[in-house]
Amino acid sequence: MNDRSGMNHRRIRVAQFGLGPIGLEAVRLAASRGWLEVVGGVDIDTKKVVQSLGALTGDAALNDAPVVADFEQLWQQAKPDVVLHTAGSSAAQTAEQIEPMLARGVSVASTCEQMLYPWLRAPEAADRLDAVGREHDARVVGTGVNPGFVLDLLPVCVSGVCRSVQRVYGERVVNASTRREPLQRKVGSGMEPAAFRQRFAEGKAGHAGFQESLALIAHALGWPIGAIEETCDAVVTARSIRTQYFAVEPGLTCGLHQIVRAATADGRTIELDLKMYLDAPNPHDAIHLDADPPVDLILPGGVAGDTATVAALINAIPPLLAARPGVRLMTELGVSCCAEALAGTPAATVAAT
Repeated sequence: MNDRSGMNHRRIRVAQFGLGPIGLEAVRLAASRGWLEVVGGVDIDTKKVVQSLGALTGDAALNDAPVVADFEQLWQQAKPDVVLHTAGSSAAQTAEQIEPMLARGVSVASTCEQMLYPWLRAPEAADRLDAVGREHDARVVGTGVNPGFVLDLLPVCVSGVCRSVQRVYGERVVNASTRREPLQRKVGSGMEPAAFRQRFAEGKAGHAGFQESLALIAHALGWPIGAIEETCDAVVTARSIRTQYFAVEPGLTCGLHQIVRAATADGRTIELDLKMYLDAPNPHDAIHLDADPPVDLILPGGVAGDTATVAALINAIPPLLAARPGVRLMTELGVSCCAEALAGTPAATVAAT
């Protein structure tokens, strides 16, 4: 494949690492794209390894796509061009998983939250991955919805029409009752508030990657920020709440309110505010820039995280393959879009007027 974007040559061979709910949905969406060829999957679950991707997804067209226990087995059988990685939140742990992929010249799009800006918490691992990627002509990027778009890439994009920016404020309100069971559990549904606060203090609860979102904005704007302050508290329900997965009684945790803040020495600030709890009213995403000119953007209902995360992962493939080798940031890639079919030259897709 001479053109690393893959747009004008054979189908891009893609494999899935991590076959939980997000991973399996990524496989289904990838299989619907004519420019992708799904060639296999990796998972540590022994019950999944004995099956095919066709059996796991219900798509008979994937019956010949194997599921194996590690990447080396997958490489020997399938030789993918790209791996979709949906198996964790830690940049350090993810780096261990994906380094062998980069060493084989395989690029990686990951939903690992800390991979959005891996130099924040895993600088040595990020440097190592960057070196391996550059040596073997492979790329890796952390992507998704939040982090990956709403409260990081989007405010950076809208700042493109500003002469100057003094303050970035982003707000996301999520009705967690509409989300999958792991997320409802992650936000503390049904826990005693004190127990939730303790788990957050131990790094075992809360929204992962929030500091990375702020760090990406600061990096893109060229702002030398000080320390990032992060707080998180339990949202406590005053009434009984029932979801498909949880029954939460009054006085217990039904979600979280998490904030990250940072400032430059001359007073420019970034603040991101996340409210994610069961039955949250008026879900939305909002971006406000105190800027010249000012920018106010509201997305009523917000971007649906589960389904949009899968879309972000698949849509990142063409710009990722066209990017420079190494560890890439979402702000460094070309614009991704919902490419149900990849075009060739502009003349081939735009009719004459």
